[in-house]
Amino acid sequence: MRVALFQPDIPQNVAAVARLSACFGVPLDVIGPEGFVWDDKRLKRVGMDYLEHAEIVRHASWRAFLDARGGARLVLLTTRGATPLPGFAFAADDILLFGRESAGVPDAVHDAADARVVVPMRAVARSLNLAQTAAIALAEGLRQTHGFPAP
Repeated sequence: MRVALFQPDIPQNVAAVARLSACFGVPLDVIGPEGFVWDDKRLKRVGMDYLEHAEIVRHASWRAFLDARGGARLVLLTTRGATPLPGFAFAADDILLFGRESAGVPDAVHDAADARVVVPMRAVARSLNLAQTAAIALAEGLRQTHGFPAP
């Protein structure tokens, strides 16, 4: 399983997801261009020393990511998802894709996804934080596929 962030806006979210990736041994793909300058100062505060243990692959563009993707299924987590998370069956080699905090993903990226999954929540809430959503979805995917690392 992998996590992919599409053109993220907030370095603290990228760092939090990188820390999540490091803790679970799941590679992180960051699809550019990012909405911030990629440097230690912006990432280190949240990512701390976990960043050195994360496998982070940066892709210059959506096209570059697609070229490197291989045959893995692309699972987009989106508020416009058709399938609620509890009813979705994950595969061990899925790529969990998350959109830009400020705008989600463009229609072309939405259409390229093999599945569109939504984390159910109360109607009064607009959305969860990107890193929280990544943690919820990744944990469910790892639970289903028995992919959690050994203690």
